[in-house]
Amino acid sequence: MDVKTAFLHGDLDKEIYMEQPEGFVLKGKEDYVCKLKKSLYGLKQAPRQLYKKFESVMGEQGYRKTTSDHYVFVQKFSDDDFVILLLYVDDILIVGRNVSRIDNLKKQLSKSFAMKDLGPVKRILGIRIERDRASKKLCMLQEQYIEKVLARFNMSKAKVVSSPLASHFKLSSRHIPSTDKEKEDMRRVPYASAVGSLMYAMVCTRPDIAYAVGVVSRFLSNPGRHHWEAVKWIMRYLRGTSKLKLTFGSGKPILVGYIDSDMVGDVDNRRSTSGYLMTFSGGAVSWQSRLQKCVALSTTEAEYIAAAEACKELLWMKCFM
Repeated sequence: MDVKTAFLHGDLDKEIYMEQPEGFVLKGKEDYVCKLKKSLYGLKQAPRQLYKKFESVMGEQGYRKTTSDHYVFVQKFSDDDFVILLLYVDDILIVGRNVSRIDNLKKQLSKSFAMKDLGPVKRILGIRIERDRASKKLCMLQEQYIEKVLARFNMSKAKVVSSPLASHFKLSSRHIPSTDKEKEDMRRVPYASAVGSLMYAMVCTRPDIAYAVGVVSRFLSNPGRHHWEAVKWIMRYLRGTSKLKLTFGSGKPILVGYIDSDMVGDVDNRRSTSGYLMTFSGGAVSWQSRLQKCVALSTTEAEYIAAAEACKELLWMKCFM
């Protein structure tokens, strides 16, 4: 479901005034201001007020927010009968075994908010969801989003490569532009925009490019031509793997974590990189690849730091479940 004009639903708990809108200024009262009765787009507290309103409506229906994630609301009717609602700004995903309970919740929400019912989920936040009920599997992919990104940066017909980042890319601050000509040349390159586009795919459904995107994102403030070649290499990899999908349902519903780290992989400040991947029911549900905050003095220390980060994530996921 989708909430129409979401931020207009919030109730204000403070006195707020605004200047008269352009084109609606009253003659003879140009120095007057308007007192807001409802929340508006552009108001700093608009998202907060929407959430407070939504939280109170869900509470009235008997739902409680989870302590691990306040945007997930749950009501349990019996051991195998429950409804879970996930809120992401104005997008709502509802899951449950009993369709009548879901329909009832939708009716109640429609009384308090202007709602748009989009039916059984096929796409949310740029992620396509496929369900194979016969084999009890669910898949998530971003093929359409990736194709759009490739087209936007003229990489739709690029030559395909088999790895997210080749071993010959030893990126460092030595590759930043040094001459005025190089600096002028890189100003025309949409480096930050390209990395941001890749980052969204990495966060949602593509753990395989997490390390590569993490490396190229270190040079957002002052990228060089060699860094841009690495970004294009990642896009060439995505060109051949855009149909890859996360698949759930093929394994046991148990949390399993994998961790690893390199040793002083960053050539600039000699810090190591931690990486972890958590799976549930056969599919990846959480992953990360980032530089460690301190310089590890041994491989043991680097692995220990990585393990500590992974354990924090596992403990949160265990609490969430």
